[in-house]
Amino acid sequence: MVKGEARATDITPGSGDDAGAALLTLDELTRRVGLSVRTVRFYTTKGLVPPPVRRGRSGYYTPEHVARLELVQELQSHGFTLGAIERYVAGIPTEATPEDIALARTMLAPWQSDLPVEMDHERLERKAGRPLSEEDIATLQALGVLRVRGSAYLVARNQLSIGVRLLELGFPREVAVAAAAVYQEHGEQMAKELYEVISDKLAPLYDDERSDHFREVMERLKPLSVGGLVTAYESAVTRAARSPR
Repeated sequence: MVKGEARATDITPGSGDDAGAALLTLDELTRRVGLSVRTVRFYTTKGLVPPPVRRGRSGYYTPEHVARLELVQELQSHGFTLGAIERYVAGIPTEATPEDIALARTMLAPWQSDLPVEMDHERLERKAGRPLSEEDIATLQALGVLRVRGSAYLVARNQLSIGVRLLELGFPREVAVAAAAVYQEHGEQMAKELYEVISDKLAPLYDDERSDHFREVMERLKPLSVGGLVTAYESAVTRAARSPR
């Protein structure tokens, strides 16, 4: 993707197994992501999203456009400037799938002071200050410090030193894996219960859950929900540590 490039890319009708099935018009895209036409076009000129694909004389948008716009919104919700967002998005390969981009979103957290960075193994070891075996990498992955992206890694730099120190202290991989399973299980349960609260108590207050107003409420609520979970976890851990078995 070339910054400032706004020409639509040609696409042959009927190419691919489900060609056109997931394509959106500009109006459909703006409704999907809750942004104005002007904002989408601005992001395109800044290189944050690729230009629309071409089908005849019309331009259409793909799941990749949706994923990239949602990533930009996620970064904005964490308070990152447009310049910081541009630098981060520039590091995402042009061939990245919507799943790859969604993975980048999962590495973001409201309290982060920095963005995750893609590194090859050599650079990762330099940043870690020590050699990293396959077992070390697996442990760091289970700890959530990094994610595998092809032959490279997406690394939460502000957490890397913590993960490396745990490796030096002999923190076992199986414990990291078990802890990750606990986070996953209870995270899904929390998400389900919050969804039920939102569906039963919040959504009925709005005429249209697809409206810009409702979307903004949900975006503003997300970091507070995560922060609330962290606070509750810290309190629970403190109480558990003080309670005799």
